Amino acid sequence: MTWLTARRSAARDDRGSGTAAVLMFALVFMTLAAFVVDGGLSIHKRERAADIAEQAARYAAQDIDVEALRNAPAGTPPRINTANCDARVKDFAARSGLSIADAAASGCDMARTTDQHVEVRIQLTYSPTLTGFFYSKDFTVHGTAAAEIATG
Repeated sequence: MTWLTARRSAARDDRGSGTAAVLMFALVFMTLAAFVVDGGLSIHKRERAADIAEQAARYAAQDIDVEALRNAPAGTPPRINTANCDARVKDFAARSGLSIADAAASGCDMARTTDQHVEVRIQLTYSPTLTGFFYSKDFTVHGTAAAEIATG
């Protein structure tokens, strides 16, 4: 074997190793990019759920119990109609563009709702954009907010 043929056979042994390294780097880069994109989407959906919850809480707190207000003695503060609270939140969620399932799962937290204070929870469900290749289930996020009657 001559010096030239030995050099050629050594060069053939390394062929394709650069391609394999580039493919591995591209796979790692795409995986990290998928988690960054879907992580940002998750943060955005949580913020949107919190925003809708704040608006829904104000909307529910605006439902004053008119009958109780008319029959109350002078100087008595108005009361929130807590019987309609859950229905008003679901209605607001549906009009805000939430899916039927998310609107149905949203509502008033009746354990913490009083005549002067409402607490609302909103549910949003979304599908991952890029990590769907690895994890195909939908994600659910929640937003909560509270509102009170402003008297003064």
